[in-house]
Amino acid sequence: MTASSPSTSPARTRLMLWATGIFVLAALLYGVWWLLFAAHYESTDDAYVHGNLVQISAQIPGTVVAIGAEETQTVDQGARLVGLDGSDTDIALAQAEAALAQTVRHTQTLFVQNDTLAADVSVGEANVAQAETLLSKARNDLQRRNALRGTGGVSGEELLHAQVAVKSAEAGLAQARAGLAAARAKLATNQSLTRGSTVATHPDVLQAADQVRQAWLASVRTRVLAPVGGMVAQRSVQLGQRIQPGSPLMTIVPLDSLWVEANFKENQLDAMRPGQKATLTSDLYGGKVTYHGTVVGIAAGSGSAFALLPAQNASGNWIKVIQRVPVRIRLDPKELQEHPLRVGLSMTVEVDLSSSPETDQKQPDEKARTGAPALSTPVYDHDPSEVDARIHQIIQDNIGS
Repeated sequence: MTASSPSTSPARTRLMLWATGIFVLAALLYGVWWLLFAAHYESTDDAYVHGNLVQISAQIPGTVVAIGAEETQTVDQGARLVGLDGSDTDIALAQAEAALAQTVRHTQTLFVQNDTLAADVSVGEANVAQAETLLSKARNDLQRRNALRGTGGVSGEELLHAQVAVKSAEAGLAQARAGLAAARAKLATNQSLTRGSTVATHPDVLQAADQVRQAWLASVRTRVLAPVGGMVAQRSVQLGQRIQPGSPLMTIVPLDSLWVEANFKENQLDAMRPGQKATLTSDLYGGKVTYHGTVVGIAAGSGSAFALLPAQNASGNWIKVIQRVPVRIRLDPKELQEHPLRVGLSMTVEVDLSSSPETDQKQPDEKARTGAPALSTPVYDHDPSEVDARIHQIIQDNIGS
């Protein structure tokens, strides 16, 4: 036993040296690999697919008579999702059109009365002039008779008749002036109602026309349209249901504009910047499909800060927990179209910290500076040319009546 120890000790020593060298070399290679590659990446599997959940609701109350889409069905932007009973809106539109016609006819009489009242003013002015002439004649007669009174050339009865004629002429003049004042007041009042406008531009007519537009808009809104294209989910509306404005009917998820929300630890965010590149894999497809994305932005706070019940750390049994901060990553639309995802699916994300932040953010920043909306839809932009033509026709048909 003691004789074999010297022969085996060098072999064991060399073996230990070789093993130590291999471990040291592996550590050096790992250190070099970490410095050159791994140190420039941060990864997490706490990531999930997110998307816009567009809730569909009606803008007017009504009874559901048609449903145009079911769950899991894909619809285009502007597709009819729900139809409401239009009986009430049709009646309201007809009543508004009749009220407009009546208002136009009433307003037309105001303009016609201007000419009539102007003629009444002219007649009143003529009556005043005539009354003034009669009064002047009566006063002259009375003055001559008063001059002859001392000579006995005029009887007392004639003098009395002359005095009565003057008083009668004065009363007639006062009456004529009162009639003229009344005619002028009526003309002024009527002119104030029509000043600076025509029948078509009169405020009463414009107000009645707006009532027609409002009734027409309510009639159009009996068709609930899809503001965006996507897949229908969470349909709760039923046929025959009486709904109110704002009641949730269904949800549309635009699957072509999904993004990933990756929750990184706070000690992983030091070198992370918007614009850096990221590679992602989904549990749905596994490693055979790789997505390429871009960091859009880092949330303003950790998930616990925005929780319904935020953490209260001012207590004696406080234990430090590493917080996670959501990082939004935009996916490549072409890859998303080739390999569709669903909201809520799990993802694995790796961000390349060495990639220089590109200027992808310039477009959103430009929109923010110019006030342009980040999201918009033209579905609710109704063309008023149809109702405007109808209003114009109603006005023209009743102006000449």
